Amino acid sequence: MVVCGDDGLAHRLAAELRGVYREQVTLVVPPTGGRVHQPVVGRARAASAVLRDIVTAAVSRGGNGDHGRELEATEPTEDVLAEAGVDRAGALALVYDDDETNIRAALTARRLNPGLRLVLRLYNRRLGQHIEELLDQSAALATGGGRATGPDGGDGSTTVLSDAATAAPALAATALVGTSKVVETDGLLLRAVERDPPRPGQVTPPGLGTLALLSATSNDPAGADGSEDSGEQGPQLLPDAAAVEAATGRGTVTLEQVSYSGPPLPAARAGVPPFGELFSRRLRWSLAGLAACVVALAVALMVVTGEHPLHATYVTLLDLFAINEPALDQDRGPQILQLLSGFVGLLLLPVLLAAVLEALGTFRTASTLRKPPRGLGGHVVLLGLGKIGTRVLTQLREMDIPVVCVEADPEARGMATARRLRVPVVLGDVTEEGVLEAAKIHRAHSLLALTSVDTTNLEAVLYARSVRSRLRVVLRLYDDDFATAVYRTLRAAHPDALTRSRSVTHLAAPSFAGAMMGRQILGAIPVERRVLLFAAIEVAGHPQLEGRTVGEAFRAGAWRVLALEVSDGEQGEGTDRSADRGAGSGAGGEGAGSGESRLLWDLPDTYVLRGRDRVVLAATRRGLAELLGRRTRQAANGR
Repeated sequence: MVVCGDDGLAHRLAAELRGVYREQVTLVVPPTGGRVHQPVVGRARAASAVLRDIVTAAVSRGGNGDHGRELEATEPTEDVLAEAGVDRAGALALVYDDDETNIRAALTARRLNPGLRLVLRLYNRRLGQHIEELLDQSAALATGGGRATGPDGGDGSTTVLSDAATAAPALAATALVGTSKVVETDGLLLRAVERDPPRPGQVTPPGLGTLALLSATSNDPAGADGSEDSGEQGPQLLPDAAAVEAATGRGTVTLEQVSYSGPPLPAARAGVPPFGELFSRRLRWSLAGLAACVVALAVALMVVTGEHPLHATYVTLLDLFAINEPALDQDRGPQILQLLSGFVGLLLLPVLLAAVLEALGTFRTASTLRKPPRGLGGHVVLLGLGKIGTRVLTQLREMDIPVVCVEADPEARGMATARRLRVPVVLGDVTEEGVLEAAKIHRAHSLLALTSVDTTNLEAVLYARSVRSRLRVVLRLYDDDFATAVYRTLRAAHPDALTRSRSVTHLAAPSFAGAMMGRQILGAIPVERRVLLFAAIEVAGHPQLEGRTVGEAFRAGAWRVLALEVSDGEQGEGTDRSADRGAGSGAGGEGAGSGESRLLWDLPDTYVLRGRDRVVLAATRRGLAELLGRRTRQAANGR
């Protein structure tokens, strides 16, 4: 395996491959004294020292002693990739922070090794789809139209991922419901809900299965919740029914399937304000009153003169705009109506001028930043509009959640998105006094601190807690030890408030590692400071799954089959109609066209998994690594 990157994700990914999958990894990073992302790389290397110590300890207990090397290079040029052994590697991960660098290196690597499995980190999702098709087509043409096979078992596939897109659903869900986690992909939305220990006689709401038992110290303000230690008091992932029944006083993480069915987004997203917002309420009432006067004058003229309604309306409008001849030779009634029409016309001119000015002002302010409106409350305050903040902002607006953003850089990446979504933005340094107050932090529902600087996030959270002690906060912290210490301290100081620390690289690394091993990782859900993976796997070639029932295939603490993917109109043998519940939010959903796929949930334990089946399962990192390792050894023996 070859990993190339310039920030903390590269180091975490390399540690994941070495420590969990026992793979030989070559890590390519910028030199220590280089000019490319030097502050980020320095912080990432210092923070990933704990992971390297874990890997070293794991290897000393019986792992592979030769598990890789580290190269220093400013850019992933052809010579650098050749020196890293791309021509002999099974997979290559390009996780530079710059999309152009990753694309250029991917094109070069595909030419050096058509059978290389590529995993790219791209922020632009639309561009990523085109690049994925291009690289797959290039690999097919290099082998005469067939699937390329690398010298180390690579299949020539290309997977484009985004760390921001992987972490955004979990961060947004944490801000909204505190302890819930969400995995979203291709219309599939899974929500992991943390439930308190059931009381005597309490009925537990139904779900799609128990994912984990929380730490026994989760209710202790100074407990170990939030650490990655897997001791006796730590969380127990994928427990069996006996363990769940025997556990007392421990909360559970239950999987639920949900889909967003709220109202459509307002037309303001397109950048054009609705017609009702062009004019103020007072101006709309003024226009309505003048229109009523015109109608009344036209009716009065029709009654007095006996004219046709259309002709009476025409004459009234001529008098209104002062372009009719004076009614000198007519009766007193038409003369009085002409004077009243002229008076109404004088009132109409300033109203029309005000309407034009207000409409122009509305269109002008539609493209500028909005300020938080008066009386706003129950909203989410989002700090930082970088890559992660922009994804989370989009996720929250799609859920129709009110958001107020705080950003110090007026040219930040997410400013254009905030303007398009018409989200209020407060420009200023969050560490300065008065900035959070301008974002109405004292009436906010939660605070999401997602800047790239840990100390800035911590300072903002501490200040927000001094303003509102029960505020729900979510911090983006890179260093695990630092995150654990902050979590314990904040929880001990504010036991009645919800505090969560999240690391984007910690959430994204398992998905990237699984993709390098050739599996479709749907997402990752954090359980305290551990991670559960959700993957789509072909049953064929896995003796732990093929030919076994769903109940027999389940392995406590390793993996559990959750759903079966079938084509539209197909019904798995041995499943009952109840398995169709919830299939609508899977790929395809209800009303899917012929040939599209959907997911069957609540599979009976007696259903036998066949080789042609494709299943969605929840697995720990080591459990997924065991599945991959056994299949790799079988393929090697077959060759």
